[in-house]
Amino acid sequence: MRKIKNENLAQLLMQLRFTPETKRRSQFESSEKLLGMIRKDRQYPFEFVCFRITGFRPKAAVGEDLISGEELIEDLQIFTAKLSGQVALSVSSYKEQVYGIEELAAKLEVSTKTINRWRKRGLRARKVVFADGRKRFGILESSVEEFVKANPAMAARAKSFVRLTSREKESVIRRARALGGKGELSQYQIIKQISSSIGRSPETVRYTIHNYDKSNPETRVFDGPGGVLKPATAGELYRLYRQGCSVKELMKRFKRSRSSVYRIVNRRRAKSLLAMKIDFIASDEFLEDDAKRKILGKEVNVPDHVLPGVAEPPNLAGESLLPEYLQRLKGTPVLSRERELELFRRYNYLKYLACVTRAGMKATQAKGGRLTRIEKYLAEVERIKTMIIESNLRLVVGIANKHVGSGTSLVDLVSEGNFSLMRAVEKFDYTRGFRFATYASWAIAKDYARKIPAEAARRDKAAAASLERVQQDQRTTAAADFAAIESAQRSLAQVIKDELDEREQYIILHHFGFVGSAVRKKKKTLKQIGEDLNLTKERVRQLELGALQKLRQSLSIEEFELLTG
Repeated sequence: MRKIKNENLAQLLMQLRFTPETKRRSQFESSEKLLGMIRKDRQYPFEFVCFRITGFRPKAAVGEDLISGEELIEDLQIFTAKLSGQVALSVSSYKEQVYGIEELAAKLEVSTKTINRWRKRGLRARKVVFADGRKRFGILESSVEEFVKANPAMAARAKSFVRLTSREKESVIRRARALGGKGELSQYQIIKQISSSIGRSPETVRYTIHNYDKSNPETRVFDGPGGVLKPATAGELYRLYRQGCSVKELMKRFKRSRSSVYRIVNRRRAKSLLAMKIDFIASDEFLEDDAKRKILGKEVNVPDHVLPGVAEPPNLAGESLLPEYLQRLKGTPVLSRERELELFRRYNYLKYLACVTRAGMKATQAKGGRLTRIEKYLAEVERIKTMIIESNLRLVVGIANKHVGSGTSLVDLVSEGNFSLMRAVEKFDYTRGFRFATYASWAIAKDYARKIPAEAARRDKAAAASLERVQQDQRTTAAADFAAIESAQRSLAQVIKDELDEREQYIILHHFGFVGSAVRKKKKTLKQIGEDLNLTKERVRQLELGALQKLRQSLSIEEFELLTG
């Protein structure tokens, strides 16, 4: 039995344990009468409750908080049940009939579950010492009459219930076996369909089949395990599906219906998509009514069951592959300014559509059509990203050639530059009108400067002699860079203050870690910010997108990279 929620009422119950037994019986009778008076749609002060039970008002102040009628009814049911256990009388002490739970169920021709359900609806029960000397819940005949009079429809409906006959049970088993043999419906769907056709509750049908399977294990209706698959098993099913295993094979292997297999697969697909981070460069153009027609021209057409992957840069395993790789790049076309703009618009708009379609989606309720649309958008996103990357691979080689003298091999430089190129595609703001090559060159060079060890730039003795001077220059440069970062942060903070309202400022500063020093940033998640501002996580995301759109108009690429990178 659960605990009493209201602390004052729970405290009162403890206090009543120390009152004389005759007084406690009187208080129990009073609490039962009070329970019959309470209405769910009203509120009651504890002072009133205490007075009705004990006959006196609490001496100490207990606050002015009101207790809702619905909560008070639940608490009083527990209160009276526990108090009755302290003052339990023998059956012979009562002047009227006292029924046990099973006895009353047999008399009214209902199940014990129905009696317990009625107790939650207001049928009063108390602890009674029965003839066998055991203390159990008993129900007075007057309480039964009072409840039936107050709930005639409920009582009539329960009384009209008739247990299934042997012939009806056999019919349920035959129907379940026939529907299950087709392999198209899950156990839940079979039970639901039989329940609807015979006019009985799903629980009655489920219980009938369960009892049959338990008594006849060799001729079970449901051969499969039923219930929810363990996470590891569901993961294995999804892995096989991704590898091309047919649904029929999965049905046979995991003993599941077709709909059950698709439900497990869709749930896994949804979880994968919900966990995916999808960032895009926002544009007012995306919000126009005919944006899809203008930007996409026609609906994205990607084959079904194509799941989004990640565009991988070419793998250069060694120097021997480099000449062949460079030769292949000679035939790679370079994108014109117009084509490049078109691809980046399409690239970011498709990610925007994926985010919009995914918004509000729940893994347990996701529909296959919705998941397929998102996957098609993301598959097209990866195709476009691959096109952009391939058209700029020669740019990476050109920049890498300028850094060969650093002591790092060209293969390593090209491989590192390719990864930098991939990240640049994600962060490039095409709405500012710059060429992508300009931004990508800056991003690649910046990564080289950060990751290539400067002390490996010289191998000869002369360089070794001047190593101390180089290291001193590095320390000076690092200090200057740190000062520059702090100066840029102060400049950014001023722009944020000038361009954004207070709520937008709070979101940007706390989400991107602008609170704290340049070395140790203090960041908050969108959920935490939402709790601070009393907003939903999705609303915070919308406000952040709008704020970033404003800042893009006022910040340079380097400043915006410092803010969001």
